[in-house]
This record gives sequence, C-alpha cells and structure tokens, in this order.
Amino acid sequence: MVHGGLACATQAGKPVLPPRETYRKMKNLIKISSSYSGKVRSSWLFFILALAFLAAGCGSPAKEPDYGGPDTGPAYGDLFIDASIGDASTLIPPLASDAPSLSIASLIYNALIKYDGDLNLRGDLAESWEVSPDGLTITFHLRRGVKWHDGAPFTAKDVLFTYRVMVDPKTPTAYSGDYLQVKKAEAPDDYTFRVTYPQPFAPALGSWASLNILPSHLLEGQDITKSPLARRPIGTGPYKFQEWKAGEKIALTYNPDYFEGRVYLNGYVYLIKPDQATMFLELKAGNIDRMGLEPLQYTRQTAYPKFARMYNKYRYIPFSYIYLGYNQRDPRFKDRRVRQALTLAINKKEIIDGVLLGLGQEAYGPYKPGAWFYNPDVPKFSYNPDRAKALLNEAGWRQGADGVFAKNGKPFEFTILTNQGNTLRQRTGEIIQRRLQEIGIRVKIRTVEWATFINEFINKSQFEAVLLGWNTGLDPDQYDIWSSTKTKPGELNFIHYNNPEVDKLLEEGRHTFDKEKRRQAYFRLQEILAEDQPYTFLFVPDALPAISKRFRGIKPAAAGIDYNFTKWYVPKGEQKYTLSPY
Repeated sequence: MVHGGLACATQAGKPVLPPRETYRKMKNLIKISSSYSGKVRSSWLFFILALAFLAAGCGSPAKEPDYGGPDTGPAYGDLFIDASIGDASTLIPPLASDAPSLSIASLIYNALIKYDGDLNLRGDLAESWEVSPDGLTITFHLRRGVKWHDGAPFTAKDVLFTYRVMVDPKTPTAYSGDYLQVKKAEAPDDYTFRVTYPQPFAPALGSWASLNILPSHLLEGQDITKSPLARRPIGTGPYKFQEWKAGEKIALTYNPDYFEGRVYLNGYVYLIKPDQATMFLELKAGNIDRMGLEPLQYTRQTAYPKFARMYNKYRYIPFSYIYLGYNQRDPRFKDRRVRQALTLAINKKEIIDGVLLGLGQEAYGPYKPGAWFYNPDVPKFSYNPDRAKALLNEAGWRQGADGVFAKNGKPFEFTILTNQGNTLRQRTGEIIQRRLQEIGIRVKIRTVEWATFINEFINKSQFEAVLLGWNTGLDPDQYDIWSSTKTKPGELNFIHYNNPEVDKLLEEGRHTFDKEKRRQAYFRLQEILAEDQPYTFLFVPDALPAISKRFRGIKPAAAGIDYNFTKWYVPKGEQKYTLSPY
C-alpha cells in the first residue's frame, strides 16, 4: 500500500512549493479524497497531488535540473509525463482503431505473447507454447498466479472469452479477420488454451501478440459496446487505470501485483495538447517527458545546450507511412487513371525536402523499405505534371478556359480531410493543394479535431480524400486494410478499395507457411497497389522522439524504443516527482 504526497525537484535542498492558490485547491481535493480508505484513498491522493503539481508547473527551480549524470542503477519512483494531440476513444482494445487508445491500452492489458526488441516472439500471459508439426494447432500454457487489477484470478476462461468476443458478429471490431480463421478454440483446463486452424495461416502465432485479453468476469453476458470498462478499464498489465478527464489527461498508476514484478515508475500520465506547437513549448519548459519532434524541431529548434542537457533525441525508421487516400465510392476516384494522375501531380521529393527536411524517404507501397516482403521494383509514378494532364484527358476530363479540369459541366474539385494539430500533415496538404491546382484541380483542406475525425468521418467513410498515416505490423498480412470484405463502418478499408486479384493474393499470402510463396504474393500485391493507386503513398517519415534524459533503460532496437517501456527507470538522485509520507 502506498501512502504519499508529491514533492517536486528541490531547490537548494528545499522542496519547491506550489503557488498559494494551487495549494488551497489541493487542500480541497485532499478533503474530497478523504472519503476513500486504504489503498484506494492513498492512490487517489498520490495522483491528485501529482496532477495538481503538474498543473502548477511545480514552481520554477532557480537551478536547471541536471539529468543524464552517472547511472546509479534502477530505482522505484517518478512519473512519466507523455503527451499527444489526440484523446483516446475507448480503452476496450477490440473497439479501438486509433493510436492513442491502443497505446494506452497496451499498458493496461496483456496479450498471450509479445515481440521483443529484435522482433522475436516471447511469452506474455502465456509462459510457453507449442505449434503442432503441421502448423495447424497452437497450444498456449498460461502463467499461474496472474491477477486482474480488481484481484480476480486470470485463467484460460478469459482467453476463450476474448476469442469469442472477437469472432462475435455483434462486436464492432476491425480486427476479427485473424481470429475468424480459427476452426476450434478450447480451454481444456484453467491454464491451457488451444486453437486449431483448418488450413495453414501464416500470421497465426503473431496474431496472438495483437490480442489484448479481456476480463470475462466483468464482461461476459454484457454488451461490450456499453461497458463502463471503456472509460474505466480493468486489465492484468503493468499499469492500472486511475483517471480519465476527457480532452485533458489520462492517468495510470503502477500495478503492485504485476506478474513480471512492479515497474520502476510510479505512474504514467498522458496529457492531451491541442497542437504540436503548444506541446513543443511544454517540452522545452520541461513539463512533459516525451514528444515526437517535427523535422524542424529536431534539426534546428532543439539545437541548443539547455535542451541537450534535458533531453536525448532519437532517430529511426518506423513501421509507418503517410498517405493520401481516395474514397472510391466517390465517382471521381473510381477510374484508376485519375488516381494515377493525382499521384503524378504530387512531388514527393518536394514534400520530403520541404516538410521533412530530408528526414524520411518516398513511399511507393504499404511496407517498410528493407523488409523481406518489400518490393523495390514497383511502378513509381514519379512527379510528371504533363503525364498527369494526359491521363485526366484519357479519363474524360477536359481543361476549360480557366485552366480547371471539368467533366459533364462539373469542375474537378475536392476536399482533403486531415486531423487538427498535426502541422506536418497540414503542410503536406498545402503542398499537395498547390501542385494539384497547378495542373487544374481545385483542392480545399479541412482539419477536424481528432476524436471527431476518427468517429464521424473515418469510421463512417464520410470524406472525399483523407491525409492520414498507418502504423504497420511486423507481418506482411494486411487483409484488414485492403480486403474488399472489410469495408463496414469502423473497419479499416474505409476507402472502399475493391480488386479481386488483391483479395486472392491476400488469401494466398496468409494461407501458406512457405516464405518464398508469401514473398511472391506480397510482391505482386504491391505491384497492383502501385498501378491502382488507391492511395498516393507519400512518405515514410523518420521517427524523431525526444525523451527526458532522466529516464534510463531505453534501448533502441529493430522494434523502436517503446517495446521495453516497463523497464525504464529514473536513478534516485534525478527523480523529479517523488513520493513522501504525509
């Protein structure tokens, strides 16, 4: 049981106290929390005080903090203050399709297995597993003694329940495809879970690293879409849910009963900031511990000694890309010659040089360059405005006296939708807008608040064109994104792409264990996508995170840097927010 308040970094050996008005509010909050008892009361008190200090900025220490000194070894304590422009939508993982929801849920829940830094699978809720010689049956042996955050025991019943939720047609999830491949799922005892497939399914084992297990004792027999767990989740993970204030913050506290041992950090706080400029000001002031930097921020605006003393900067190629997607229910985008023309009119190198400052590379398909399934020889459709105009003419569009293309008396004009607060995407959209207008296509740009953007526009396919990004998986299977069967509201083929050969290749690629046959299927898939241009695949931006130097245990690897977040710690002498008796 934790009892404590929060003290900030000290000044001349004395605690830096918050302003008087903030102190008065804190006293009132402490009175409110006094109705709680035991662990609940102390946990709430800790976070009320922690967040009050965060709001107050913890004062202004006269001496700049000295981080990154000699590592005195792992120690318990401190908070990690994260930030993003987007709030979560739900903390029930099968119902979420946005990055904020899934990243926070990953700290609350566990899957059966997980990837390590070198992209190898290892145990999570399953301590071991066996795959039958024919590859059709996987038997997972579950950890004993694991508890849900409310103290209930975790068993195979929870895994079987989660599987059934995923394949239930009433569950509005975008991720059911992998689990519908299972012919039989069973839990022969409390610590064994077994699945059998009717035919080879290459992503089978890896798919169980993507499925966060849900608590059957809290959800069974209920409508999952109406469960209070969407806002107050109960998991088995390293962090427990504490508070969610919509549009402002989500707070987690460490799980003292975590089966791998309690994490070093006392808590994780996710702050929602309206835009990246505001977030950057908070970063430079030392009020947040991590931010994904924009290229200009990475190369120039953080190139000064104080920032270097406070933060480490990292750079690596992520499993992600940015694209302009065309809604193919819109008759203007049904002709692939039009989509090819739009791509030919966009200068990707100009975007990479002007927006990314060279910190990225052109994208020509949905896979990370260098992966074993990446095809480097697809048609490129490089910048060629004259060819773009010729294709538009072939598709029946004619350029009028005003220079604008029109068809059946209607000018070619459309709106690009993207999310608010992401200046990188907004600047990319502006360059695209200018280049398309130069060839005779009118373009408007509309930005929408993140939650509304996802829930009202993307999930419902209510857009003409969308500027967005994908975080891609480690397996080349992208059935959920490109299959013509995955176009229902909330599913991931929200542009309504439909190509029978692509559907066939997706099936071939996932239903063989032969790596070379899979490579051939995905190479051909990329060739078709390059010809069809359902997206203009724009670029793969370098990941450019800045993280406070006081955090140790960060080990960049093939998987990036977040894969071992549960092992991060702050040496005792550098902790910024520390528990103290009250």
